[in-house]
Amino acid sequence: MAQRKVDIITLGCSKNLVDSERLIGLFAANGIAVRHDPDEEQRPSPTVVINTCGFIGDAKEESVNTILQYAQAKNDGKIKELYVMGCLSQRYSEELPVEIPEVDGWYGKFNWHGIVDRMVKNASPGSTSFERVITTPSHHAYIKISEGCNRYCAFCAIPLITGRYKSRTIDDILAEIEALVARGVKEFNVIAQDLSSYGIDIYGRMALPELIDRMAGIKGVEWIRLHYAYPAQFPMEIADVMARRPNVCKYIDIALQHISDPVLKAMRRHIDAAGTRALLAELRKRVPGIHIRTTLMVGFPGEGETEFDELIDFVKEQRFERMGAFAYCEEDDTFAAQNLADSIPDRVKQDRLSRLMALQEQISLEKQEEKIGNTLKVLIDREEDDYYVGRTEWDSPEVDPEVLVKKTRKLQRGEFCNVRVVQAFPFELIAEIV
Repeated sequence: MAQRKVDIITLGCSKNLVDSERLIGLFAANGIAVRHDPDEEQRPSPTVVINTCGFIGDAKEESVNTILQYAQAKNDGKIKELYVMGCLSQRYSEELPVEIPEVDGWYGKFNWHGIVDRMVKNASPGSTSFERVITTPSHHAYIKISEGCNRYCAFCAIPLITGRYKSRTIDDILAEIEALVARGVKEFNVIAQDLSSYGIDIYGRMALPELIDRMAGIKGVEWIRLHYAYPAQFPMEIADVMARRPNVCKYIDIALQHISDPVLKAMRRHIDAAGTRALLAELRKRVPGIHIRTTLMVGFPGEGETEFDELIDFVKEQRFERMGAFAYCEEDDTFAAQNLADSIPDRVKQDRLSRLMALQEQISLEKQEEKIGNTLKVLIDREEDDYYVGRTEWDSPEVDPEVLVKKTRKLQRGEFCNVRVVQAFPFELIAEIV
């Protein structure tokens, strides 16, 4: 009998990617062959699973359009089965089945195991809770340490989708790290909707510093990078771990959203401008050379020109090494959608976004130029025609700058090497092998 084949399409963030990798692992444990994000030119497999995102308007639109594309493929006889999982289907579990009846099964963020149960009689549950097939380059992986969020910021639908905060145990996470090291993974990108709260629900304390310290002690763990900390009630001891442990990258992704006190209060961020500045100053004091990535929002209800100018001045003052931004988009059922009028025109939002990102591009260029002449440790991700492409400890995959390394000797993917920076651009460095 021919082996069953499945395509999995992953949309959204790296947390979704981990879920897809776990689903691929379950399929593999049950003898089903999987392609992840196949090229559109390739003929689709008989069964397609779409892992959706439901975070903001653009992401929801992409998810719906992808579902409709494969629903049409099913109508055209190109595929036999279509399943949908993830945030969008979790959030709109009643509406979507009515709107798109071509889908054979709808699954949310936490019941996607049912896809395997539906396809395989007496399905194997897998050997561990974290069994998965890595779809990233084999030398790096994402490590999801929790689900959910308790913060309930005014603009964010994530708690409505994922529910209350739920940490994995330290022992479970460390077991996963050891298993991945044995498979050749060197770089671990730790992810959660809110790193700062890790451990409170199961240990009664902020346990992120302990977790990362113990993770750093595992032989073979070369780099650990931290993503999506929350600025309020921040576990500052993590900075001491970062300063003490050479394999904990001097990098943290911490979304600040704004700096104006009235806007922060309206956003329900539980921190003010003074607290934000104190946090950043303490991080830079305890970890010299740290690169801080943040995300900012423009156009939130109540943001006038005065508040936006305050945000611009804040970015000029802080000179973030890494920064992204987006325009506010009203999300169903959030506090802001129910209580605050989205009265700022889209053209104003987009103008503010453009001005903010133009400023950041100039800052990024100046920060990058400071690295010219420096020798940096780089992890090689891939080979292109004229360069090897790698990243420093300050660069998270896909979102941060890359280093283009001139081909003066042979390098392998997953290899660390020292390079000297010879040229800089806002989002990439040119370097030579030392």
